[in-house]
Amino acid sequence: MSDRTVEFIFVYGSLRNAAAASRYDLLASGGDYFSEGYLHGKLYAVNHYPGAVESVRHEDKVFGEVYRIVGDTLLTRLDDYEECSDKFPLPHEYLRKPLPIHLHGGASVLAWVYIYNRDIANLRRILSGDYLAPC
Repeated sequence: MSDRTVEFIFVYGSLRNAAAASRYDLLASGGDYFSEGYLHGKLYAVNHYPGAVESVRHEDKVFGEVYRIVGDTLLTRLDDYEECSDKFPLPHEYLRKPLPIHLHGGASVLAWVYIYNRDIANLRRILSGDYLAPC
């Protein structure tokens, strides 16, 4: 799937506007806020940042923000930030992939999501699914 086919990006960690160590500046120049939402997944504390993995269980949710991609370089900048561009050695810590994001009100959109790509066995799960409210 090409980068141009998917017009949204879902962020759940340090790219969120309200995150304490926010890198929202990376989104602000190439994305417009669209909605709050969630994906079916599990959230883990990797270090001082989170990692989400997919789940088939509907009760497993990772909460975040959806942005419409308006800038031509947004995904390139974010891939570099998440260290999953061609500039970084394999295997990458994150993979960017399109996933359905559920919005308030029942609608859903297909959005790019950075999915954690390492072993989660020794990581602490954030049971709330919300990086900004990890309890």
